[in-house]
Amino acid sequence: MALTRLVLASGRSVDLAELRFSSTYGDLPAGYPCKPVNDLRIARLVRAARRAARPGTPVHLVPPVREYPDQYAGGLGPVEVLPAVACLGTFRSTALDPGRDPVAYRSHLVVVWFQATTRLPSGCDAEPALRDLDWAALARDARTVA
Repeated sequence: MALTRLVLASGRSVDLAELRFSSTYGDLPAGYPCKPVNDLRIARLVRAARRAARPGTPVHLVPPVREYPDQYAGGLGPVEVLPAVACLGTFRSTALDPGRDPVAYRSHLVVVWFQATTRLPSGCDAEPALRDLDWAALARDARTVA
C-alpha cells in the first residue's frame, strides 16, 4: 500500500512509497551555512539516494531554493540558507511504456528535495517543484519485485 499519492502537473498520479526526512543543518559542524557547505550537503544527499535506490532506479535532485539573508559573510563567503528539511523520496507509478504488462512493470524514481516543514507531500498541494517533475523523462520502468 502506498504511503501517499501525488498528482503531478502533467496529471499523472505517482505513489510515494518511501520518505526520509532529515534536518538540513542538524549535523552542521562549526561554521555557518554557505555555498560550499550547502553544495557538500546536497552532494551527500544525492549519494545517499543512489545507495538507497534499487539498481537501475534513477535519482533526481530538485534544485533547492537558496536564500541569502543580510548577515555577516565569513571566510567561506556569504551566508546561504537552504530550506530546513532535506527529503529523500522513492516514487512509483504505472509503467511508462504502455506495451508493458501493467502488473509486472512499474516506473520508479528517487527524488531529493528540500522543503520548509516536515509536511507530507500529497495530492495537489505538494511542493510545486515536486508537482512539476517530468516523470516521462526522469523515471524508468522496472519489473516489480514479487
